Order: sequence, then structure tokens, then C-alpha cells
Amino acid sequence: MTDPTPQATEAMLTDIAANGIWGEGLTPSDSVLNVSQALLAALRGEKGSQLPAELAELVAKVQGIAATEVSGITGDDGVRLSGLAIKLRDGKPHPVVIVPAGWNPYGWLPFLYLYLTLARKGYHVLAYTPRGIGIKGWVSTSEGFIDVGGPNDWSDGVRVIDFAQEHFAPSKVGFLGESYGSGISQLVAAHDPAGRVEAVVALSTWGNLATSLYANNTRHLAAVNALIGFTGGPMEEKFDEDTRRILTNFLAGQELDEVVAWGNRRSPQTYTDRTNERGIPTFVSNTWHETLFPVGPVIETFQQLTVPKHLNLWIGDHGAPEGPGLAGLATGLPFPGLAKPIQEAFDWLDHHLLGVDNEVPQWPQVVSQSMFTYRTTTVPGGSELILVPAHRESYASWDEVTISSEIWYLTGTGATADGALTDKPTTGWSRDFVVGDTPSATAGALLKTGQQEWYGNPKRYDLPTFEREQLLVWSTDPLTARGEEPGRRIRGAATVQLTVRSSAGSAALVAYLYDVAPDGAARLITHEPYTATDLEPGVDFTVNWQLQAASYDVPAGHRLALVVNSRDPLYSTVAVTGGTTTISSPTGSAAALELPLG
Repeated sequence: MTDPTPQATEAMLTDIAANGIWGEGLTPSDSVLNVSQALLAALRGEKGSQLPAELAELVAKVQGIAATEVSGITGDDGVRLSGLAIKLRDGKPHPVVIVPAGWNPYGWLPFLYLYLTLARKGYHVLAYTPRGIGIKGWVSTSEGFIDVGGPNDWSDGVRVIDFAQEHFAPSKVGFLGESYGSGISQLVAAHDPAGRVEAVVALSTWGNLATSLYANNTRHLAAVNALIGFTGGPMEEKFDEDTRRILTNFLAGQELDEVVAWGNRRSPQTYTDRTNERGIPTFVSNTWHETLFPVGPVIETFQQLTVPKHLNLWIGDHGAPEGPGLAGLATGLPFPGLAKPIQEAFDWLDHHLLGVDNEVPQWPQVVSQSMFTYRTTTVPGGSELILVPAHRESYASWDEVTISSEIWYLTGTGATADGALTDKPTTGWSRDFVVGDTPSATAGALLKTGQQEWYGNPKRYDLPTFEREQLLVWSTDPLTARGEEPGRRIRGAATVQLTVRSSAGSAALVAYLYDVAPDGAARLITHEPYTATDLEPGVDFTVNWQLQAASYDVPAGHRLALVVNSRDPLYSTVAVTGGTTTISSPTGSAAALELPLG
């Protein structure tokens, strides 16, 4: 450890609760690390460590009922994994919750609070760092090369279960993972030869790694660059030659068929038949504006499951909803409902592992939170504080989310005015824009924008100031209320159909759907990129693609706006600067936006 006398403070807990768990990139914040280091030091009885009263009470409780040790777990090929074992010592049978660490430079360390909370609830706990993750010299770092959820991670997980059985003699085995650990949890449960996993909780998870990182011929470059950058060491030390080749090809946009096959092999979606055969109860959560593992593939994977299952969909981005409950959930919560994401995960484990007679069997399969329906108040500094949490809706299945749809047709305009969205097809027009620098219409910053959304501060876009020479805009008239309903209840995945012509041999398109207030202030509802290559310059092609699913109430008096540009910092682009992209609506293939309604 870098600090011989780590200390945690109330201010750190407040920071975690009010601002989330992320520092720079995929690195946990200083508050998360300081709290976890202080908890570990207190568990080890190190002199000088200091904790707020509620954390000191938690540590004392666990010390009174359990023994804690840092353990080495050896994989089949001799690679040593770092683990933290908390063993209840009352001599009674208890289930074990195994927690593979997320993708961060500190391995299992940042979520000490979670492990202690689980132990206090009556679980043995075994947290471990997947191979290759971590900073050299840290206690929570594992040996070997990162396998990115591949076969070595599956076999490591089996050895971790073996270790747990030898060390704890548990009554049942469950997995709880966040981010990288969530995918590994599902994959190990599907591949354990003995079928010993009896429940899984997968938070901020992925469904298909291939389509999460490469969809519609577009590479999610910001996500992959962030993952590569936050492993705890340089690329050549963290990945073997084959994986480096895969990642290098991905970044360069070459040999992508091999990249897709590599990603599919590492996808829970590929093995849902095994999960179904074993009947593993699976709890899944994700966020609407997820920038690492988009919600679409998660929903597809969830729909393929026939086991007892539950899907929570939240406002925000990766790790934002469950983060405080993993790293240090203070008693004085900044807004009501902050504890819900992790509490419901615990309820799932309690029912399936501890046998608690709770409401889990009666839960609906899907519960989704409607974006930005929270009530807030402005606090000093100008940010918003949530007073009433956002509305959540329950569904018996995902198929019930969308009950109807409507089509909005795009119109043409003059040289400078925006187009309209109307209820009747309009054809024979064309509009173009010049490919330039990144415009103001984007999906926001990786992790950061969505984390602010979770805390009541969605990014404000200014539609009138969007650079019209670099993008195109179509919008509706102000929407009217339908009885007691808002202007529109968007539920599900919208689809865009456009006919496109490029002055180059390729075209990059990013479609965004915005909610626009009367003053021009806009909020992002959903988006999705599309890339077309091997085109004949100046020749039309028609493309139809689906945007990410959403749950969004557009207020009466607001407008919907569809924006199309060619660059977003989250994604690769084949757009040629200075080139021209033309959108048109020929007879027989009218340009349209199909909107899902609930």
C-alpha cells in the first residue's frame, strides 16, 4: 500500500454518495480508494487507520463473526490470482458469494465495503482479481495476461469455486460481479463442469462483447481505449501476443471478422443455452446511456434466458447506479432511492442463496426507470439535487415494453432551415452537410455524462447553436398531451431509415434523438452510429438501423428532434474531412423515424 496509515472520512463517503465511484477514465476515485484502503487496514488491525463511526462499526461486526485473509488462488496453468476471503466462523453452513473484480487497476480492492456488507448479512465472501489485472506490487494484483473473459477466465473461475469449497464448505455458491466481473460471473456459471453456481448477479454487464464494441460496422473506440488504458500496466505487459493482435486490429479497423469471433466467444449471449439448461437464476442491470456495454445486446441476451430472471434498467451510465452500494454507502443519502440498485441485488441473493422468504418470486421480469422523471432542486453551485427519485415501471417481460409505434417522416427544406418531422411521407428532396470537426451534437463523455444524469444533472444541449453546416436537423411541432399522458411515452428502440450519398467511398452517420424544450434546450434521449464502406461515390444507398432502447417521457409542448452528423468522440469514423454527405428521400423509400411507444 502507498499509505502506511490510510484514513477514511465522512467527506469521502459523502463524495462517493454524491458524485459516484469514477475518477479519471475507469479508475475508481480517490475517495473510493481511500475508503477501501482504510477498511482493509482496519480489518488487518494496522495501527493508525481511522474510519467514520458507521464504517468502524461495520468492521467491528465482521471481525466479531469472521476471519479475513488475503489468499492466493492458483489457476490450472500456475497463474496466481489475488483473493480476499472472509470466512464466517460460527461453524454453521453458509452460502458463499464469489466476486470477480471489475476492470480497474486495483483489482478487488475498491469494493471492500461490499464484501463486509455481504459478510454481515450471513455470507462467506471470496473476492478475486481476474488474471492480469492490477498494478505490479499491489496486494490485489493477479499474475498472468488478461484474457478478457476468455477460456482462461472460465477455468480460473472454476478453480476459485474449488478454493471456496475447500476453504468454506459453503451451503451454496453464488456470483456477484460489476462490469468486467459481471461478464465473468455469467461465463463461469455457464462453464463450471460441476454446475455449482446457484445464482448470479450481473451489474453494469454486457450481453455480447462483440456487438457491444463493434456494431453497425462502427467501432466503439473510446470504450476500448479506456479499457486498454486502465489495466494497471502497459499493453505489452498486460496482454499476450494473440490478444494484443486482436486489440491492435480492432483499433486499426482491420481483420474485424476475427475480432467479432473473439468477442462472441467471450459473450454470455453465446452460452444462454447452458445457463438455461442449468436453470441459474440471473439478475441483470444496465443503464440507458451506457457507453461501455450498450443496453441493446444486454436486452437481447436477457430475452434468450428462460431461467428465473430479472432486469433492472436505470438512468445514467456504467456503474453509476450501483457504485455507492459497492464502495461505501453512507447513512445520510444524497437522494432517496440511491440504495435501491444494490439492495435489490442483495434481495436476489438472499432469496436464492439464503432462502429468505422475500418478494423476489413475485418480481416482474423487467423494471425500467424513465429518464429524468425525477424531481430536483437547485443547490449552491448551480447543480441539481434529486428530491423525488425517477419513476420506475414494471413489465412481465421485455415484449410488453413497446405496445405501439408511430412513423415520423423527414422533410426537405431550403438551404439554411431545418427539416420537419411530419405524419405523411415526403419524397423527392435531398439535403447535405459537410464533414468537419466534431460538432456540438454528441452522446457525451465516456462514463462522466451518464454519471451526472444519475445524480439529477443530465447534459444540456442547445439545439439552436448546433453547427448546421456539419449536421442536419429535423424536428416535430410542439407535442400535445394525450389526456393525462405526456406528449410522447417513448418505450423501446427507435429505428431510422435514410437514403444516403457520399462524395467519398464511405460514409459515417450518427443519429441522435433529442427532447427539445420551448427555449431550445435539449436532452439526449437515444443515439446510435452507422458506418458504410465500399461505396461508389455519388451513388445513393438506403440504410435502416436501430437506435439504443430508451424509456423517456417527452413533455407536452416540447419537440422531438432527429439530428444526423458524421463524428462522435465515442466512435470510429470513416468520414473524410471536407467531404459531403447527402440525405435524401426517394419515392418508394421515404426517409423516416419509427418511434416505439408505451
